[in-house]
Amino acid sequence: MALSFVTSGQSHGPGIVAILSGLPAGLRPDRERLQRDLARRQAGYGRSPRQAIETDEATILGGMRHGRTLGGPLSLIVKNRDHENWGAAQSAWPVTEEELAEVHARRTRVVTVPRPGHADLSGVMKYELPDVRDVLERASARETSARVAVGAFCKDLLDTVGISVHGHVVRVGSVETPRRDDITAREFREMGERQVGCLDADTDAKMVEEIEAAKKAQDTLGGIVEVRAFGCPPGLGSYASEDWRLDARIAGAAVGIQAMKAVEIGDGWDNARLRGSAVHDELRYADGYKRDTNRAGGLEGGMTNGEPVIVRIAMKPLPTLMKPLKTATLDTHEPAEALVERSDTTAIYAAAVVAEAVIAFELARAAHEKFGGDAIGDFIAAHAHYLDRIPWSPA
Repeated sequence: MALSFVTSGQSHGPGIVAILSGLPAGLRPDRERLQRDLARRQAGYGRSPRQAIETDEATILGGMRHGRTLGGPLSLIVKNRDHENWGAAQSAWPVTEEELAEVHARRTRVVTVPRPGHADLSGVMKYELPDVRDVLERASARETSARVAVGAFCKDLLDTVGISVHGHVVRVGSVETPRRDDITAREFREMGERQVGCLDADTDAKMVEEIEAAKKAQDTLGGIVEVRAFGCPPGLGSYASEDWRLDARIAGAAVGIQAMKAVEIGDGWDNARLRGSAVHDELRYADGYKRDTNRAGGLEGGMTNGEPVIVRIAMKPLPTLMKPLKTATLDTHEPAEALVERSDTTAIYAAAVVAEAVIAFELARAAHEKFGGDAIGDFIAAHAHYLDRIPWSPA
């Protein structure tokens, strides 16, 4: 069975559910990492008070027993504690006016002022919905809590064949960390505490200042996150069909994250300005094929090439502003100010964690397609056989 997942739920509903299918039986997930990744998604300087309300925890509903996967779909829920404050306003079934009267008016009123830069307007038109809240509750990045949980299980699968995936923040607003080509997996493991999630401590401190300035101006900031995957053997993905190309899958997953607007693999944008002689990574053979540069970002012809996979993703500034932008109402079409709700100044740290998770899923999916196996031992054995066959070894 191919690796796949689906999520369900709204921002202030009972919880966000995920169903992950295709994991081999016998995998022993790391419970601490699962909870740690969920906590990381809520961390970072510039987050809203919502993060103080929620303490995300994944509850396994099916697919595991006594700490190991069983081969069937794995289902989980990340409950929304804030749902208690919304009650009837987020009921799945019809409610009475009396029940709604017990909920704070802000939560029960129909929202008719769409926010620029959000899914609000296109969503209500597409689905013929009367209330912007019908859209924003699902479009919310709260949904990524389930994707982070899915990513944690995918990292567990990748661990068994020596692949690790790490995300960090490389830019917030105008502050950017120096670009480096020699980053190792060990540096991520030893990074320690960061307020914004930048590998470089000095730049992280400058990013805090940038965020604080935007917060005082009642504005928001975007930035750039980078994900690096180490230990990927050549040949994950395929050139044979466009929907098998791993770079296309990764790019789709990257911009499928809320607020993401652009993706770069390797030195993609810089390479577009250069001649081929200055771009392509030359090969040599020394106990296996090696490259001294990695401008391709570990992907060539839709496949991993044995070098670290490097992906950068651009996040736009969040569209919910404390100084609301101009809009027009859905009912009267009169000028209005956009809806103001609790919002982050930036969620760039969370974006790095989510990007790490979705790219881990795509790599795990490609690895599972390559090595197969209903049981984890079969998956590991097929990977080992492949490495014995090809002239490559992890750095």
